[in-house]
Amino acid sequence: MVNAGPAEKLSLAASSPSDLLADIRRRDSERVAADAQLPLWPEPVRGVPNGVLRSALFAAVRRGKRRYMERAAITSVKGVSILYTGPQLYQSDLDVWEGALHLARLFKLGDRVEFKEKAFLRLIGRGGQNGENLGTGDRAWLRKTLARLSATNIEIAQGPYAYGGSLIDEYFRDENSGRYVVILNPRMRVMFGRDNWTQLDWNIRHALLGHPLAQWLHGYFSSHASPFPIKVETLHSLCGSETGEGAKTEAMRSKALLGWRDYSLVPALKTLAHVSSQAGQPFTWEINAGLVSVTKRPSISKQRCHQGQSVQQHEEEDRPWRY
Repeated sequence: MVNAGPAEKLSLAASSPSDLLADIRRRDSERVAADAQLPLWPEPVRGVPNGVLRSALFAAVRRGKRRYMERAAITSVKGVSILYTGPQLYQSDLDVWEGALHLARLFKLGDRVEFKEKAFLRLIGRGGQNGENLGTGDRAWLRKTLARLSATNIEIAQGPYAYGGSLIDEYFRDENSGRYVVILNPRMRVMFGRDNWTQLDWNIRHALLGHPLAQWLHGYFSSHASPFPIKVETLHSLCGSETGEGAKTEAMRSKALLGWRDYSLVPALKTLAHVSSQAGQPFTWEINAGLVSVTKRPSISKQRCHQGQSVQQHEEEDRPWRY
């Protein structure tokens, strides 16, 4: 047994808990990056980190003028912290990122992932059935979205794991092959640690195209094996809703929240329940005393994740948090 010298003991004693956690995160990131390949989830699903699904990073808002953010704290559940730099992201941007992750899972992270525009647009469900209605507008939208995702910087921490970098490291067109190339950061693998990611049913998400709040709710509730009741106002914050932002009084904010509940949340829950039922995955919900309660069938991966977790852990997890 080798004892630490006086200098080492002094250094260890002087280290704060935050310094130790940062060191653990750094070493975990380096270890994971050495063998960086995403989990090989099956074709009908899309793998997404839980921290992303339980936050307002990809906001559930209608298209409009995007805000630019610089190291902005993104609302997330407690236990997850996200600082984001870049243009505001929507649920449609998540479709593209999911598609890039889906293709990249077959390669080592950091390797070139090549695809043709039309094939990728079909992969993410654009252009109608079988992509028969794809046009120049779809291709232009894809280029802009890939450029936007590559212009981002995200600092996300969940437990002992942390990632800092772009959502897409590189994106360009190979003029020799006419194919597009996407490269993802190998350190991104830390976001897909055990029990830290979810397999989203792609058929359900695709069927919800054009319903951003329903898509966000699908992602959020899919990331829980057995969701505990959650406040309406918490969902309002976590999904990135801009409703009520201009309210100057508590009364105005309460009125805006009630309007969001009745005219946005309730229709979105109804749509999600209908689509889920058609897919053979029962999803029921109710709102009582300001709490949204959901009953659904958990995925196999979430059933495994749920085993051994306590009620207190879930209650802590679902409180909104800003770092």
